[in-house]
Amino acid sequence: MRTSFQICILSIVALFVGVAAPRVNAQCPGDLVPNGVVNAVDLAQLLTDWGPCANCPGDIDGDGAVTGNDLGQVLTGWGPCPPPVLPWATVIEQDVDPAVVTNSAFRERMIVTGLPWRVRDNSSNIEMLLVPAGTFMMGCSLDDPWCSGDEYPLHQVTLTSAFYLGRYEVTQAQWTATMGSNPSQFQGQSDSPLRPVEQVSWNVIQPFCTQNGLRLPTEAEWEYAYRAGTTSRFHTMPGYPNGFNSVIQLENIAWYSNGPNGTNAVGGKSANALGLHDMSGNVWEWCQDLYGSTYYNSSPPANPTGLNTGSERVLRGGSWNSTSDECRASNRAGDDPASTTFCCGNFYNRGFRVARNP
Repeated sequence: MRTSFQICILSIVALFVGVAAPRVNAQCPGDLVPNGVVNAVDLAQLLTDWGPCANCPGDIDGDGAVTGNDLGQVLTGWGPCPPPVLPWATVIEQDVDPAVVTNSAFRERMIVTGLPWRVRDNSSNIEMLLVPAGTFMMGCSLDDPWCSGDEYPLHQVTLTSAFYLGRYEVTQAQWTATMGSNPSQFQGQSDSPLRPVEQVSWNVIQPFCTQNGLRLPTEAEWEYAYRAGTTSRFHTMPGYPNGFNSVIQLENIAWYSNGPNGTNAVGGKSANALGLHDMSGNVWEWCQDLYGSTYYNSSPPANPTGLNTGSERVLRGGSWNSTSDECRASNRAGDDPASTTFCCGNFYNRGFRVARNP
């Protein structure tokens, strides 16, 4: 039973706050209703949960009850939360740049995490951008006649945790700095160090990731980051805040089959609403998942990671020699994880971008 003091506090705060959300910022434990600050909203949540409880936000110390110990943590942490420390990264920009992250809903979710928006991985020197948790529709965009069978059914997917994703595809210079050699076909040009590394199989990428504490994104993470809030065939660009469907505009975001023969330096085309470049074209990007043409019929609604068994790994995004339909948000491909090229040994178009958990 609540005391008259608790009821009084709850009555006052209820005038200003709505329904509380679960706590997500573990590095600021008093921020029970995550908004980057510990204030009256969090105090109200704690008092609502007061007493014995199971998995309630107010039980900060995890002892199965909300008591004075939990109240002490809220009061001690009162005010703005300190930014989380990422020991593996150097912060380039803490605050989200609205000129780059043009989707306001994504910006708000980034701020809630308290995590820095733009960082550089210390081991690999790769620039990475924050991708917040969220829910999206994965699979064939509505009214898209180009979809193949493996893009169905359209289904809702929730990613419950924020992650970092490479702003660009991994370059030849970054690969060589870690691995000591460059397997790429398109080397020897003045801009080759800034071109994406290619002729890399899923298998040989694993040591690169392991050595640097990185990983490949899951297929769901990749499509979620590509779409960045859109439901169109292709992601946003200046003047198209909701993405676009017309192939006429594709050259603005992608190096694909209507362009130069071979890869191009990363970042030369318009980014999407999260600030990510070359998600369409340049090189196909390996994902972590095992590929299955009917996987969407049974994939879990939260944090899907692909099949448990199989012989192929997922590739996404299309490449410099891809047709326009291969550069769509939902287009899927699978190949032998030992493969470094496509088809007949002369399509040097296998690359990747990296992901990392905070």
